[in-house]
Amino acid sequence: MPSPARRLMASISSTLSLKHGLSLRPTHQQSASLIRTSSAPGIGFRSFRRSFVAASSSAFSNENREFVIVGGGNAAGYAARTFVEHGMADGKLCMVTKEPHAPYERPALTKAYLFPLDKKPARLPGFHTCVGSGGERQTPDWYKEKGIEMIYQDPVASIDIEKQTVTTNSGKLLKYGALIVATGCTASRFPEKIGGNLPGVHYIRDLGDADSLISSLEKAKKVVVVGGGYIGMEVAAAAVGWKLDTTIVFPENHLLQRLFTPSLAQRYEQFYQENGVKFLKGASIKNLEAGSDGRVSGVKLEDGSTLEADTVVIGIGGKPAVSSFESVGLNSSVGGIEVDGLFRTKVPGIFAIGDVAAFPLKMYNRIARVEHVDHARRSAQHCVKSLLTAHTDTYDYLPYFYSRVFEYEGSSRKIWWQFFGDNVGETVEVGNFDPKIATFWIDSGCSCKLVVMMSFTSIL
Repeated sequence: MPSPARRLMASISSTLSLKHGLSLRPTHQQSASLIRTSSAPGIGFRSFRRSFVAASSSAFSNENREFVIVGGGNAAGYAARTFVEHGMADGKLCMVTKEPHAPYERPALTKAYLFPLDKKPARLPGFHTCVGSGGERQTPDWYKEKGIEMIYQDPVASIDIEKQTVTTNSGKLLKYGALIVATGCTASRFPEKIGGNLPGVHYIRDLGDADSLISSLEKAKKVVVVGGGYIGMEVAAAAVGWKLDTTIVFPENHLLQRLFTPSLAQRYEQFYQENGVKFLKGASIKNLEAGSDGRVSGVKLEDGSTLEADTVVIGIGGKPAVSSFESVGLNSSVGGIEVDGLFRTKVPGIFAIGDVAAFPLKMYNRIARVEHVDHARRSAQHCVKSLLTAHTDTYDYLPYFYSRVFEYEGSSRKIWWQFFGDNVGETVEVGNFDPKIATFWIDSGCSCKLVVMMSFTSIL
């Protein structure tokens, strides 16, 4: 008779196969006229006509007016690919972004991009979307070849819902027939009055932020990372590769308190400590101090003590970038733009995907907002398929998070952990982290809330 652990693993394997085998196939392709009314339940979606949005006007700065994507991150890149796959990009799709680059796989910024210069760090064009999921590398030339109009370094500042236009910071007026908001998140920052903007203080959300941090790491001696989430863990692991004195400070009792059990966190903390990283847990920060040169020189704690630092990285989460789209309808509980299971907002013809979408998490019967690349990719694909076809299946997402650390050359051990589902219920731990460990959550025997967190390690 199989052991309880084997039965548990078999059940988990079955659950995960459902996630990766999820069918997103549309029932049929829509007509070229693109006159559409959806009968799917949820937020209403009125018909729109291509002839309306294709009307020429010298008042508009974009030539491609049928579909406009606002944002240039992971979700935007995967949305663009889905438009191309359905033959609806060439001459029809426009993307407007604050970035100077075509969309790229953003997780690389706190992983391989931060590797020391002698350890083969990642650089563009190597990690443009959609290489993270095994897809084509969508360089700027790819967008040109596919007939996608790109507007760089010009974020959208406002929207006129009635006129179906958005206005950028530079004053460009863009017309749309259907609008997809994929603006992602901005980093949560320390206030300026406590030193949040001092030279040497870093936040990571885009390529420019990562380049600025690398410039500091090249000269740094003592690094303090504020935040015990996976961003803090990844940055600290990279700092070890630079052979820097590294301390992680956070107010919680252990690393990744939102996901890890105390037992699992203790094993990870021990591995970091073996690599020279120091932890200061349960600590609150009063302010960041500046030296005589104006750069950050220390982190002052509420207990009066000070940590010396010439580089400080703040990784305390993010906020959905929705200030220009408040009129579209925000969710007061989780933040972000409220959408239904097809990523439609309450405003007909406007959609939201990725980090900014507050969507129905069907599996757990609640509204959620997920800040992770897996959801960014899947929500983009689901939204565009629903927009372009008669596909009306609501989004059925199994939450998934992962992190990869110490992957640079010369590391004694490379670690990759994955988390599926929701950490609710009693836990069962299998393995001893030599080299693998898995933790399972079982909620009162309810298989619908059976969750697995698997941590894989390989010893070099």
